[in-house]
This record gives sequence, structure tokens and C-alpha cells, in this order.
Amino acid sequence: MIQRAVPRTGELLPVIGLGTWQTFDVGPAEYDSRARVLARFVELGGRLVDSSPMYGQAETVVGAISTRLPSPGSLFLATKVWIRGRDEGRAQMQASRDKLRRPRIDLMQVHNLLDVETHLETLAEYKALGMVRYIGVTHYTVDAQRQLEPFLARGDIDFVQFNYSLAVRAAEARLLPLAAEHGVATLINRPFDSGDSFRRIARAPLPSIARDLGFQTWAQLLLKYVISHAAVSCAIPATSDINHLEQNMLAGHDPLPDAAERAAIVRAWDRA
Repeated sequence: MIQRAVPRTGELLPVIGLGTWQTFDVGPAEYDSRARVLARFVELGGRLVDSSPMYGQAETVVGAISTRLPSPGSLFLATKVWIRGRDEGRAQMQASRDKLRRPRIDLMQVHNLLDVETHLETLAEYKALGMVRYIGVTHYTVDAQRQLEPFLARGDIDFVQFNYSLAVRAAEARLLPLAAEHGVATLINRPFDSGDSFRRIARAPLPSIARDLGFQTWAQLLLKYVISHAAVSCAIPATSDINHLEQNMLAGHDPLPDAAERAAIVRAWDRA
């Protein structure tokens, strides 16, 4: 698995992580199936798992099934605060630690910039106390990417999370270059455009550029396009299907398309 360094510290993270929106919002009857997905994720070189209080039971599920891993502490757990108010934010972050069964969260992010200044003040305190290792901000829509930009130059966040895919490439214009310029790690949500990418190419053959590069599926092509951008730290596709997980993880290995090949992939996508 290709790894990229967190600019602030040099810590290496695999370029393919695991999202949990919808896919890990399940009851105890489905814990075993999600535990198999998480175990396979780790076997294939995965480390970063992203969740949020707004994802229903996902934090609770991740916390419960991660205890079945041989080394649960090796996971890099990212979650979010998504509430208004200083005290309410502190309470929610404590609840996330309890659900994830971690006294210290690797990455705590302000979800969708909700009450962002209030929570960043708290997170700066928590980081100094060692309660969180990294702090960040997130959003999931193209329209909100401009709102993320001012935070990149401030020096008080380590990560920024946003949507980027072959279908929605707006982040290439400003957000990704700004993250690289200011040394902020990037987490990419919706790398398949919430599944819309697959619906678009449902009947389209795998383009010749993919076969030339040795890519076996559209999923690999879509993910390799995302992670081949030098400013991308980690993409976090969500899945509860082991076969899909394995395809996603294969995308995290060399080769990655170069600039000319990326351009050819865009042309193939536009024709699909």
C-alpha cells in the first residue's frame, strides 16, 4: 500500500482508508459482518477509519468490533464534532471517545464547519493536553469548498476533508493546491461521488487507458485517479462489502497514473 506523510508530522498513512457513513450504521446482529470487513481492511494494509456522530451507530460499531483486532490501537481513528455550543461540543467529543473505546482520538474534525470557531478553540486545548493527536475541518459539497479555504493558511489545523472524484474535480482548481501549499493533509470523501459514478458507467466498458495501466475495474480507475493527485493524503470510500473493499484496496498500490495518463483518464470519463 502506498503511504503518504502527514505534512505537520511526517507520520505515514496508507492512501486508502475506510469511511463508515451508512455502511456501519447497523445493529448488533450485523457486527460480525462488519468485523470481517474491518479485519480484511487491516490485513490489506488499511489503517485510517473515518466516522462521525451523525453516522448513527457507526462510532459504536467501530469501537466494538475494533476490539476484536489483534492490535486495535494500530487503527488511526478519525471522527467529528457536529453540534453547536462549547459545552455541547465537549460532551459530544467525550461520547465519541467512549463509543470508539479510545481515550485519545487520532483526528477530531469539525463536521461541516458547524460552530467551527468554538470547536477549534476546544480542540486546540485538547491537542495540547494530548486528548487528540490531530485536528481538522470537513465538508462534503462543492459549494462549501470555498468556505474551507481560509482555514488552510491559519496554521491551526492538520487535516481538511472534502469531496473529490473523477466526476467532481472542482478541488483541483484551488483546494488541493492550497492544502499542499500550507502543509495540510487531505482526506477525500465521496471518491465515487456517493455512488453516482458507478451509475453513470454501469454499461460502459473499462477504457483502454485503464487496461494499459493494468487497472482491472472502474473502482480502481476512479480511486487511482483521486490518489494520484500529489496533494491527496488518503481517500475514504465507504463499503460493507468485502469484495468491494478488496477492489478499493488494490487501488492503493503502484502504479499510479502520471499527468498525461490522468488527462487520458479524464477524456475517457467524459466520453463514457
